[in-house]
Amino acid sequence: MQMDVRIKQLAENIIKKSIKLKKGEKVYIEGFSDSVKDLFQELIRQAVKAGAIPYWQFNDNAFIKALVDNASETQMKEFGQMQARIMAECDAYVAVRGYDDLFVMSDIKPKKQALYMKHYYTPVHFNIRVPKTRWCVLRYPNKTMAAVSKMSVETLENFYFDACLVDYAKMGKAMEALKKLMEKTDKVRIVAPETDLSFSIKNIPVIASQGTHNLPDGEVYTAPVKNSINGVIQFNTDTLYEGEFFSRIRLEFKNGKIINGTSAANNQRFQQILNHDEGSRYIGEFAIGVNPYVVKPMLDILFDEKISGSLHMAIGNAYEEAFNGNRSDNHWDLVLIQTKEWGGGEIWFDDKLIRKDGKFVLPELKKLNPENLK
Repeated sequence: MQMDVRIKQLAENIIKKSIKLKKGEKVYIEGFSDSVKDLFQELIRQAVKAGAIPYWQFNDNAFIKALVDNASETQMKEFGQMQARIMAECDAYVAVRGYDDLFVMSDIKPKKQALYMKHYYTPVHFNIRVPKTRWCVLRYPNKTMAAVSKMSVETLENFYFDACLVDYAKMGKAMEALKKLMEKTDKVRIVAPETDLSFSIKNIPVIASQGTHNLPDGEVYTAPVKNSINGVIQFNTDTLYEGEFFSRIRLEFKNGKIINGTSAANNQRFQQILNHDEGSRYIGEFAIGVNPYVVKPMLDILFDEKISGSLHMAIGNAYEEAFNGNRSDNHWDLVLIQTKEWGGGEIWFDDKLIRKDGKFVLPELKKLNPENLK
């Protein structure tokens, strides 16, 4: 991709608006794959212009695989502690991920992957980066993403910048009504093909995400009361997790716990993830997607969870800012699209219909429909 004004604008937005970097602060900037270099370089430039002190690491999942495949538990623990010290020194974190090989991590043995999560990812990212820094994570368009998305590279680039540079101030104002409604809601019911699920979100904080932590952004999230979920949900969006492919994930709940879960693809590995730790059979997030430019799945959760007309729920760890008591090494967002093209569906709050077939029906929420956000 040639350097253009959109890259500079995106880097400025990340430094000034997403992580709000201040003079003298330390920022950890991490890039994945050769395709991110233009934005990676501009982020360093903008961080320095802001008077901050950048620390950067140029990474790749192939490098991570070389470590995870071969490290002993002692080596993995020492690696995690070293990375934790660096993260703990920083005020902010930015990751730009442009994966060239989506499946490079797919053949790592589950026991090795578990050590990586236990000694590196959970302590560094879940325990330090997420709750203690101002962070922003984003993908970057490249040939691999274009192929998976069934777009040309040029079309993908245009879509990417439209989605990432959406008017987040306008979106934020439109989100206020949904945030307030969720804050006073007790019972949620989700209805869709092969889905009838009920749970409570009473007294769990609600966060309107408007361009701070992920780009593209556009979701309002909370968490279910941990033991309140009952029923069944059929997610209709394919997904990647830990470098592996899963499809048509179905979850059945009783009193908050996943008592039965299946994936049409890679089901044996799916069972291992569900059984990884106690928290992996509970849900740590419930969210509604509203980005008007993201309208179809791309096999990339940072985009798919923002699809207008979608909702998602995360197996595993709950975020500190919307905490329901669930702890896990996993946090895996699963997406259900409820537009007519995807079978339709309804969301009910306290027995009141708030969204049907992907469109908000309450007058105060209609500003969040895609035709009103562009």
